Amino acid sequence: MPTSLLRQRDHEDSHRVAPVELFFDLVFVFAVTQLSHTLLEDLTTAGALRTLLLFLAVWWLWIFTSWVTNWLDPDRLPVRVMLFALMLGGLVLSSSIPQAFGDRGLVFGVVFAAMQVGRTLFVAFVMRRHHQSHYLSFLRIAAWLLLSGVFWVLGGLAEGPARAACWIVAVAVEYISPALYFWVPRLGRSTTADWDIDGRHLAERCSLFVIIALGESILVTGSAFAQQEWNTATMAAFVVAFLGSVAMWWIYFDTGAERASHRIAHSDDPGRQGRLAYTYLHLLIIAGVIVSAVADELVLAHPNHFSGHDNDAIATILGGPAIYITGNALFKWVSNDRRGPPFSHCAGLAMLAALTPLAYSHTFSPLTLGTATTTVLMIVAVWETIAVRRA
Repeated sequence: MPTSLLRQRDHEDSHRVAPVELFFDLVFVFAVTQLSHTLLEDLTTAGALRTLLLFLAVWWLWIFTSWVTNWLDPDRLPVRVMLFALMLGGLVLSSSIPQAFGDRGLVFGVVFAAMQVGRTLFVAFVMRRHHQSHYLSFLRIAAWLLLSGVFWVLGGLAEGPARAACWIVAVAVEYISPALYFWVPRLGRSTTADWDIDGRHLAERCSLFVIIALGESILVTGSAFAQQEWNTATMAAFVVAFLGSVAMWWIYFDTGAERASHRIAHSDDPGRQGRLAYTYLHLLIIAGVIVSAVADELVLAHPNHFSGHDNDAIATILGGPAIYITGNALFKWVSNDRRGPPFSHCAGLAMLAALTPLAYSHTFSPLTLGTATTTVLMIVAVWETIAVRRA
């Protein structure tokens, strides 16, 4: 395998995100849409937990591929072909999400395992002649993914609670393995020094995924609004949903993303920061956007009164912003020189907590509650902006 398959880092724009990487991400626009629709159609505690399990799988598939293209040059033909193969698999995987716990469970399990293991073995083959420590790292990763793959396939073959149990084990294996440095008998374990990533590239990839998730929320808002009767309530709900998306964009992108990118780019151990700040904590940010998109659609569909599953709808409207603010608070805490999470974010969470008893006493209509949570997001955005400018 020629050395040219590796990304060259000796020029100014070596960290840039290639067009084929953006093309690859389009598959995950579909995946995020499928996840939000799946949650909306089964807005119960059990449905939320099932959607969470699928989301954890989708995120892990995407973030692992982003780490891979940090080392491999996506402009080279074999790497492009690998990404196109993953795109095809991703489309099949995304299409199976609504019935992953139904008739298409085996499809989801087999395709997911094949994508994870196949991509990892491809990278190990590339690294075999040129980077011994990376070669060993990807062999270790492949071993862990083969183990989780067994449970993905077994879960697909099983039904009901047995499927969920197998897939919970599979997700646990995949999420725990980086924290254990992919230790494998005889092969030992990796170190964060082995993960000599280009921090700017990983930061930009994750920022683009946030844009994907926010873009999906905009699509949901526009589509839901187009299907509703246009009256005062639905137009107000539409404006509130849009302002909420703007506030979420502002909270992440105004200063936090740029500061974190600068921090990881100049870190002595970018692999350690990339593992925590971008691999683990960003899933909270993306989850917050997805849940908020579902909440926006609920408010647009029924702005004046809840129509069934009242408590689950209230939890969704409150939970989306809460998850998003929590993810941003932790991300900014670990990726900047802070003694703790931003005070503005803590205040936002306190305001959401104060709204909770009033919401569950059914004091608010969906539109009123949605307006209140959007107001909290806007306060957090403005508060942090003013604080950072003064600092």
